[in-house]
Amino acid sequence: MISPGTRHFLADTYLSFVFWTVLTSLGMCIWYFPLWHMGISGYEVALFSDMAAVVLGVPPVRRLLRRHRWVCAAIGLAGIAGYAAASPGARLLAVSIGTMGVVTGLLASLYEDKVAETGRLERSVQAWEAGLVASVAVRMWFSTNNPAWVTMDARNGGWNRTAVVLGVLALADVAFRRADADVEAEAAKKTDARVARTDDGTKRTAPWISTGFGLGGLLFALHSLFSDSAIVGRWSWDGYPHTGPAPVPWGAAVVAALGAGFSVGHRLNLTTQLTPWAVAAMGAAALTLVSGWQGFAGGIVLAVYTASVTRGVLRVAARCPPGRTFAVGLLWYNVLVLAHVWVVAYEFVPGGPLLRERTWVVMAATMLSLLAGTRAARCSLVRSDRADADATAAVTAVVRADRQTARRVLAAGVAAGVLAMAWRLPAATRTPTPYHASERLLTVGIWTVHFDLDNDMWLAEDRIMQAVRDLEVDVMGFLESDTERIIMGGRDWTQRVGEELGYYVDYGPSPRKHTWGCAMISKYPIMQSRHLLLPSPAGELACAIHATLDVLGQAVDVVVSHNGQEENALDRRLQTTELARVMRASPNPLVFAGYVVTRPHSKNYRILFNGGRMHDVDPTDSDRWCQYIGYRGLKRTAYARVSRGTITDTEIQVAKFVVPPADVKVDAAWQPSYARVNATAYSAAYRFPQMFMGKGVRGHFYHVFDEPRYYD
Repeated sequence: MISPGTRHFLADTYLSFVFWTVLTSLGMCIWYFPLWHMGISGYEVALFSDMAAVVLGVPPVRRLLRRHRWVCAAIGLAGIAGYAAASPGARLLAVSIGTMGVVTGLLASLYEDKVAETGRLERSVQAWEAGLVASVAVRMWFSTNNPAWVTMDARNGGWNRTAVVLGVLALADVAFRRADADVEAEAAKKTDARVARTDDGTKRTAPWISTGFGLGGLLFALHSLFSDSAIVGRWSWDGYPHTGPAPVPWGAAVVAALGAGFSVGHRLNLTTQLTPWAVAAMGAAALTLVSGWQGFAGGIVLAVYTASVTRGVLRVAARCPPGRTFAVGLLWYNVLVLAHVWVVAYEFVPGGPLLRERTWVVMAATMLSLLAGTRAARCSLVRSDRADADATAAVTAVVRADRQTARRVLAAGVAAGVLAMAWRLPAATRTPTPYHASERLLTVGIWTVHFDLDNDMWLAEDRIMQAVRDLEVDVMGFLESDTERIIMGGRDWTQRVGEELGYYVDYGPSPRKHTWGCAMISKYPIMQSRHLLLPSPAGELACAIHATLDVLGQAVDVVVSHNGQEENALDRRLQTTELARVMRASPNPLVFAGYVVTRPHSKNYRILFNGGRMHDVDPTDSDRWCQYIGYRGLKRTAYARVSRGTITDTEIQVAKFVVPPADVKVDAAWQPSYARVNATAYSAAYRFPQMFMGKGVRGHFYHVFDEPRYYD
């Protein structure tokens, strides 16, 4: 039988899970609108919905919400119940309201025990920490998605109804719970009396400005770096063969680091010292500046430190004037979130060049904020904790019992995450099987997937995977694919594609490289890959992957690129020139699949294909604008264009090639025939699927020229 204290802690932990669910979905829901507007949309104001918590500066409101926590919890549940609305605007509204509830509820809970007499503050903070670990563990089981997000439902793997039901049960526990012990109830009365005498804030001595900055920096660090187990790994990701740690199984190290940090958070005399901060600052520098295992190790150090100071920062925040402290903290958190976006979205936002490609500035500001918060905690808490050493034995017993429960729940969360990695490891490490290796066939595609957020604001990887599987693609380039940012939910959807469909995955340039992302999946082993940042003096930074694959003993190069926008002619010319140089220098058979933003036979087109010694897959296709496929040293047999459905705003382009044996050297100057033949000239293995003929399936059909083209 579960004791009342354990039941209450589990309910609080689940509501903390709701907190992290709502907060991590808010950025995605906001991002949908500027994504389609290609600039500021006005919906960005929803980011500031967390500022509703400043109402805690009004004493009667604060006392009401402190005594009736179920009010904020009920409002917060709107952030997961909003999945039932079909309209993207309605779901954003629901998540914004939910954000108001969960943030206000968290900060209101800090005032349940500001004078450290009952231990309820410690329980609230520990439950919030356990909720973060639970959220990370759940996302590890669901391949970095949260099944309770409003961008998911039963059609794409959501468990939204279950999440709402569990939320209602937790809400009921909060609404009807009673004090765990008479001493806690009596101490709560004393606390209420003391709160009433000091609601004007005149007797608080904690430095509220530095505490506010520490609170904002803490929330931002946990959200931007540690709300998912894959973020740290993808930040340090680099090209093959020395990529650094893969998300599976090394995400287990991230959740374990969080658990370790939270478990020592009560030792304020240790965690608030300057030396741990200095070590964490070096870890942050490594994560920001160094690729591979060293950068990942720095991220693990930073995870332990950030988790360890959480309790101290939140406890000192409870001793500061709530209105002004929370206003500073939440405003600073929002500034950091915007800066975190500005470093890559600088071309589309006001003042963007100030933070262009300056992730190190955001990281430095975050670390200085944590320093301010921990120094405030050291000055205000360590001394008072010593003074509280004579607290009643009964209250101390309550605190100790809660710590034991918290440690068990934390351990269970960490264990669940580690188990998820063990469960997924066989799929993540199995050897992919090419579709038609016996025919030496290589099918290559390119698709701009719009950050895996479809036209109606639902996560789209289920349908992306269906299309990739049905087209039997051996190598696919995904553009606009970097989703490891707050505005994209801090997730890595390529994990699921690789595991469920059986592909090697190159995530492409890491999030700290300031691009919108280009990823590549391959059925053939990736011998090596380089992540290129193309010349971009005027506009957004363009990225490319130059990979060498082992295709049945023949080294074949694949170049995937995402060039800049139409408005920046200089950028596009320089980027195209650099791509041509890279391809011209390659000695291997080569396939180009990229986003060029130019018309067929224009100047940039000629730079790319003529300068790169490449052949266009079909130079008679005059309808193209963004995406192109080129090749050299291979026999091209077929080319198709497939409608995007409702997944994105860009079609799929796919081409089939026959790869010559390694001992057959194809002259790079060889000119292919562009004579078209009937599909029956080739065996079934060489043909594209019939399911996309006519009206097709799931909104995917052959378009522009209505059917695939086959060549002699």
